[in-house]
Amino acid sequence: MTRDSHFSHIDKPKDPDDVSSNHSDNPTMGDMIAERLSRRDLARGILAVSAIAAVTPARALPNLNLPWFGLRGNTTPSFDFLELKAGFDQTHHVADGYRADILIRWGDKVVSGAPQFDVQHQSAAAQAKQFGYNNDFIGYIPLDQPRRDLNGGWSGGADESVHGLLVVNHEYTDALLMFPTSSPRTTALVDIEMAAHGGSVIEIRKSGDKWNVMDPSFYARRITATTPMRFSGPAAGAAKLKTSADPTGTMVLGTINNCAGGVTPWGTWLTCEENFNNYFIDPSSSLTGHPNEAGFRRYGVPGAVNDWGNFYPRFDIAKEANEANRFGWIVEIDPFDPSSTPVKRTALGRFKHEGAESIVSRDGRLVIYSGDDQRFDYVYKFVTQDKVDTSNRAKNKDLLDKGVLYVARFNADGSGTWLPLVYGQGPLTAAKGFANQAEVLINTRLAADLLGATKMDRPEDVEANPATGKVYVVLTNNTNRTAAQIDPANPRAKNAYGHIIEMIPDSGDHAATTFKWNILVKCGNHLDPSVGASFNPKTTADGWFGMPDNVAIDAKGRLWVATDGQGPDSTGRADGLWAIETDGPARGTAKHFFHVPINAELCGPRFTPNLETLFLAVQHPGEGSAFNAPSTRWPDFQQGVPPRPSVVVITRTNRGKIAC
Repeated sequence: MTRDSHFSHIDKPKDPDDVSSNHSDNPTMGDMIAERLSRRDLARGILAVSAIAAVTPARALPNLNLPWFGLRGNTTPSFDFLELKAGFDQTHHVADGYRADILIRWGDKVVSGAPQFDVQHQSAAAQAKQFGYNNDFIGYIPLDQPRRDLNGGWSGGADESVHGLLVVNHEYTDALLMFPTSSPRTTALVDIEMAAHGGSVIEIRKSGDKWNVMDPSFYARRITATTPMRFSGPAAGAAKLKTSADPTGTMVLGTINNCAGGVTPWGTWLTCEENFNNYFIDPSSSLTGHPNEAGFRRYGVPGAVNDWGNFYPRFDIAKEANEANRFGWIVEIDPFDPSSTPVKRTALGRFKHEGAESIVSRDGRLVIYSGDDQRFDYVYKFVTQDKVDTSNRAKNKDLLDKGVLYVARFNADGSGTWLPLVYGQGPLTAAKGFANQAEVLINTRLAADLLGATKMDRPEDVEANPATGKVYVVLTNNTNRTAAQIDPANPRAKNAYGHIIEMIPDSGDHAATTFKWNILVKCGNHLDPSVGASFNPKTTADGWFGMPDNVAIDAKGRLWVATDGQGPDSTGRADGLWAIETDGPARGTAKHFFHVPINAELCGPRFTPNLETLFLAVQHPGEGSAFNAPSTRWPDFQQGVPPRPSVVVITRTNRGKIAC
């Protein structure tokens, strides 16, 4: 998630994510139900009651009993840890019986030859070899030959859980916390920011009770906002991707605003470009007559939150009309080959991607789920044309270039449909402004509008559970939804706390074009009836949470939820990690496990296969304060050193499994 203070050196709206760019007339499910109800009934609130009642209750949904998932019935055990008290202060906290160690911080060495971090004497050359800023997604890839079974789980022995690669996204920078407050805006500072974007590949190994970053490492690599990348798939070479620097439309410099992501079964890293619009300016402040006017309006370009366009013309849409079209993609990176060129896979569509978690379908094709992280936007999935080759990694090299991208429609009766975004089908024709499949993918949001996708309450992470076959859609919040716009899948007006939807693919097949759905939990303080939350009554005053963002599904198929947006002014508690039951009598019961320092966000929860280690990303600690007077100096707590986004390693003090 990108919030306003990430770019606090520029004037901007209070929260860019509060501003929806979806002005389509797609009906909400409330609109569909309204066709069967009078306006008087709607005014009396019958819409909400009728809509929610129309959805099949969770307890009435079929209990999956499918041999291809390898597990049967209710397999979710209890979470065995003493619940952490919710609150906030200047440091992090973990449940009793666990230790939380700092693995790597902003500015720490990644690539051989990186200088020691000196916050008073930063440079782009140094930052390009050091751990970047605001770590978000974390992927763990075992370092012996990576292998995943067809259920999406890692296979292999215990060694896979003590030596591996960590791939980490660096989402954005915050000049007020990175540099002394008196620092002028210069090209040199912008270059440091660009070098702090992208991602890091680090090799890690566990020795005794401690994890260490290996140095030197053959695999160590930094990806930045200037790393050369190529386009592949249907949009590669398209007219709307061509620029003065790249007249072929096949190459681009860098990746930006990398939020969540995923790891493929063949061990490549998928990193997602989210709020790319914020990096583009237009001094004229007018899109009228711009060659990309319709698409830019739908994506919120120019966001004008970041000022790079004042230093580099490619980020000024008046000077480079198509550069913004070259961001908003999913990038595939091979962490086993540090000399490889990252690839922007255009077949997966262009929007504000939050996550690219995958699972293999019944017939062996790969399915990748993703949310479009903005209020009133959509949920997507991509299904490859060909099957995953589990015996030959090289044969999956271009698997993501062919397939079908779908957008979800959640029906009022608890069913759902995946709508294909294919040129020539339905309204996706030249008459509606699409010349070919490349333009459908470049302007994915416009295409999804025409198909009648369901406007959701800010879709973030979307992840399939290989143990049960269910898919969890995390909806962070939407305070802009009115009472007239509520519907079964988005059942609260002014939804400040978000909710989590559970999807069940028909026939247990993730490639199916239909599904069933229900709401797992409506977030917020369930002890306050006015909030309208729906946690299990067994959830304690410390166990409820708001603003769900990323999720992790551990090796036992259990759900863990990371939050973004909690704080003293919203929930009275810091963001953190909660474990939540998804089946049986305890379904909807959440327990608090970890919380971050004040003004930080928790991202990227990732377990090792043996469940003995949990990696967490803590980003933007001290957000909203400044370098000279930060609200926290976590994790160093040294005078003169600002807060440093870091990766945290959680292990059990008695060397056991997490929460078991």
